Amino acid sequence: MTTTLPRSALHDTAQWETSPLDLDAYLARIDYRGPLAPTLSTLRELQRAHLAAVPFENLEIVTGGEIRLDLERLQDKLVRRRRGGYCHEQNTLFATVLDRLGFVVAGRSARILMGDDADKVTPLGHTILNVTLAGRQWLVDVGVGNVGPREPIALELGVEARHGHWEYRLERSSLGYWLLRHHRHDGWFNLYQFSDEPYYRADYEEQNYLASHHPDSPFVRRIVAQHNGAEERLALTDLELKIFRPGQAPELQRLDAEALPQILRERFGLVLAPQQEAALLRRAESLVEASA
Repeated sequence: MTTTLPRSALHDTAQWETSPLDLDAYLARIDYRGPLAPTLSTLRELQRAHLAAVPFENLEIVTGGEIRLDLERLQDKLVRRRRGGYCHEQNTLFATVLDRLGFVVAGRSARILMGDDADKVTPLGHTILNVTLAGRQWLVDVGVGNVGPREPIALELGVEARHGHWEYRLERSSLGYWLLRHHRHDGWFNLYQFSDEPYYRADYEEQNYLASHHPDSPFVRRIVAQHNGAEERLALTDLELKIFRPGQAPELQRLDAEALPQILRERFGLVLAPQQEAALLRRAESLVEASA
């Protein structure tokens, strides 16, 4: 049975390719059975459920595949094959779901800092979302790996948000952008900064191509898998696994190449096709050889 919900005349549905969306399949993928009315409570619960089910990862790139942002490819990868993805994939799919449910959702693009000073001008390249509810705007992001917010954050200067054990703050940077910060065991950490300028699917297609092809892109150079959990967060980079717990320094585990597929299955819920797993093992073994 297909879930059918009322549409809002305010929506630019073509921006998100809403009509081909298999909403029931997506909701089953994230194991969500709650209300679907376009309210803040629904938005919060959907974001939590998505993050619990869909990991952040670049394994398609490092095993020789291609990342595409059309809805059919996104649904095949993230929903039917139960894989994960990075920001352009995850937030495009999530925006499409929100649009179908009647939320007013628009695209934005951020400059990733990941600890850098906020006066540093980094390139635009991180897809985020802006959701408007009852005249109030909210930052929504399901695609910034293990450090991102687990719930919507009100787009208001100086707002502080606690998502379970994890804390966030919105400020203004010296460059005049919104600045999202995350409180870690060693203090406030700059995640990214962004403006109110709208961005569209065409912008994300170009950014996605650079992220998945440029030789300096971290997604081309490294094996990446991350999970944004409520109690524990995981970050796999090549053959190092970091485990983050609230208020504690991260725990580091060094992995053997042959252990990688099992770690991906057990810790991230990621099962690769046999040919992809073989390619991943070759990539991991080359890392071991290079470090010898």
